[in-house]
Amino acid sequence: MVRKRKIGDWMRRLSAVVFILLSVAICMGKGMEGAAAEGESSVSILFTHDMHSHINSFQTVYRGEDVDIGGFARIQTIINRQREKDPETLLVDGGDFSMGSLFQTVYETQASELRLMGAMGYDATTLGNHEFDFRSKGLENMLRTAAGSGEELPALLVCNVDWTDMGEEQAEIKEAFEAYGVKEYEIVEKNGVRIALIGVFGEDALACAPTCALSFENPAEAVAKTVAKIQEKEDVDMFVCLSHCGTSEDKKKSEDEMIAKKVPQLDLIISGHSHTTLEEPLAYGDTYIVSAGEYGKAVGSFTMTKKADNRWELEDYELLSTTEEIPEDEEIKERIKEFEKTIDVDYLSLFGYTSEQVLAHNSYGFSTVHDLEQIHTEHNLGNLMADAYIYAVETAEGYDGVPVAMAVVPSGTIRDTYVPGDITVEDVFNSFSLGIGKDGIPGYPLVSVYLTGKELKVVAEIDASVSDFMKTARLYMSGMNMVFNPNRLILNKVTDVYLTKGDNGQLLPEGTGGKTERIEVEDDKLYRIVADLYSGQMLSAVTDMSHGLLSVVPKHADGTPVTDFEDCIVYDGDMELKAWAGIAKYMSSFEAGADGLATVPPYYGTDQGRKVVEDKKDLGSLLKNPNRYAVMIAAAVLMVILILAAIITAIVKLWKKAAAKR
Repeated sequence: MVRKRKIGDWMRRLSAVVFILLSVAICMGKGMEGAAAEGESSVSILFTHDMHSHINSFQTVYRGEDVDIGGFARIQTIINRQREKDPETLLVDGGDFSMGSLFQTVYETQASELRLMGAMGYDATTLGNHEFDFRSKGLENMLRTAAGSGEELPALLVCNVDWTDMGEEQAEIKEAFEAYGVKEYEIVEKNGVRIALIGVFGEDALACAPTCALSFENPAEAVAKTVAKIQEKEDVDMFVCLSHCGTSEDKKKSEDEMIAKKVPQLDLIISGHSHTTLEEPLAYGDTYIVSAGEYGKAVGSFTMTKKADNRWELEDYELLSTTEEIPEDEEIKERIKEFEKTIDVDYLSLFGYTSEQVLAHNSYGFSTVHDLEQIHTEHNLGNLMADAYIYAVETAEGYDGVPVAMAVVPSGTIRDTYVPGDITVEDVFNSFSLGIGKDGIPGYPLVSVYLTGKELKVVAEIDASVSDFMKTARLYMSGMNMVFNPNRLILNKVTDVYLTKGDNGQLLPEGTGGKTERIEVEDDKLYRIVADLYSGQMLSAVTDMSHGLLSVVPKHADGTPVTDFEDCIVYDGDMELKAWAGIAKYMSSFEAGADGLATVPPYYGTDQGRKVVEDKKDLGSLLKNPNRYAVMIAAAVLMVILILAAIITAIVKLWKKAAAKR
């Protein structure tokens, strides 16, 4: 009995020991499992791109809603919230941080964009094409101003500048680069992870920067070369490319996707330039491409987690909207106010405006920039701006009395829309904020040139046929109406073109309504055309780009070709007539409402028949009134058919001869 009790006691003790050992083992396993989780390499990342000087929040249409959105103070709140979770979050930008709001007017003297990005804790950014909008000297001045501020600044990275053929202008830019500390790449460490940040400037970006004096190497080749250099010289865990190349639905033009394919060592591409919003990342092998859209409407957020093969997996991808639900950070808000003080005094006072001044009250929904590019028809936003050009020119101090036959506004020059409510000077500037004039003052001026009636018809055909392949070249016109059938042969889509004469006696309606009269276009007659400086220059490039197939040669009033568009700038008194100021002037001219405030007229609540789409596919509609381009194309197709028929006939004869010999 005693012996059995001893055996039982021994068994209980053994079981207790086994239980304790198992418990310890389980706890150790859990502890080791927790330690592994804690030691797992990961990096939190926030990113923006194409912010275009949208330092303040602004009114626009976002995801189909009229919203107040964006602004660096809201972005800072998102940054602060993320850094509470992970103090070592990587914060980067994909370029085009400037040009798009009134803050660009103090680009050279304040460098507010880079200084604020430094205060917000950005690790790095890259150059976009719009950083060159104020020409070489503007970029140089901005970089020197930023560097001279003595403040924290983001690293500025670009790996593909080609300095081999360096003249005086390029040498001065290089000196400014050195003053700021522009580099090909930067190594940063986050949570023990060494990250190589590389900046690159795209081929399409260069094509969109006519005032850029620099040359650039092929983006993919330059990135590959830089990655190889880093692998040779540095010890890094991750490669991140800050790219101002962009993506496109046309894979042959989607530069960042090309880079991802050609440089598989890259773990991540922050893709700017194309203003793309990627709701989900693109993936090529272990390389991810991300985009959050333009103007700081959203901040991209995600985590990169290291895998067993030492590559990285992208997780928790999210685009955080900067709508009114996000409160503004007070510290950044105060910094912004400091920069704002200089805008009214240094810039807007030249035009007699202040930034918050209300120009007109609006009750109508205007088309968005996306609409203008993607929906090929008439749009009220384009109508209003084109009407404004004519009004501004024909009411300018010193107007020469020659009526304007047509004003043209390409979609690519329009930067934002108007929403119902009060339209301020800041809203109008933001809607057409590009460029600088001969006078060195921000804002493209209007230019006045002459085209023949025959060339006006070519302009209509460019819009109908060519803009499908270059959507930023969609044209919105005042004074010329057109009808086109998208189903017809290319370069023969337009079926009717005519000018309009308003009941005010001018060739074009001012946009306030009234009856209009149809005026036939005379091929050999010269007509006065108004556009902004950039668009005028692009119009003159049509002949070269089409290899002479489409001929548009802007002329002076005497018929001689324009060689320098700065000679065609329109002045209002002794000042260049800026495009945005023309729009502001036009809005102020609208009839006042009951409150005494100018009111956008009902005219802009409906279409005016300026661009009529005839979506017809019957044979008669497709073949009627062929122009010379259609005849040329038909002749070329017929020639090819005849040649193919001759080749087939010859082959058949040879085959028959060979068969007969057998």
